[in-house]
Amino acid sequence: MLENYETIAKAVADPNRVRILKLLEGGELCVCQITTVLDFATCTISKQLAELKKSGLVQQRRDGKWVYYRIAERVLNPYAQHFLALISQLLNDDPTIEEDRRLLSLVNGVPVNVLCHQGRAALGPNVQASEPTSSCESLP
Repeated sequence: MLENYETIAKAVADPNRVRILKLLEGGELCVCQITTVLDFATCTISKQLAELKKSGLVQQRRDGKWVYYRIAERVLNPYAQHFLALISQLLNDDPTIEEDRRLLSLVNGVPVNVLCHQGRAALGPNVQASEPTSSCESLP
């Protein structure tokens, strides 16, 4: 049981994984949508999502060439629901989370196929990209 706890504790210790979970509170998202909001390389987001999936916090489904993630509905880890409940109560007024939600509202207005090809450019000239994210970052 301690291993299950440790897996989830490590997963939610990373701020970017918590940002992903906060985005997913609003419902299922394509990897492209998450990538565009967080403005990281796709491979970085994929690694973060793999950690969340391994911990039992998220589930995925494939639809053609797109992969969608959502908060886990099945209990794969006995601690998942406890951590998810805690996270849903926290950080709702955090400026980073608020900005992520603002960007997500813009992202939701763009078709996934366009978003996956254009990334943040699909949101228009008023949405600034952060540092270039073409290379993958290593995870802790």
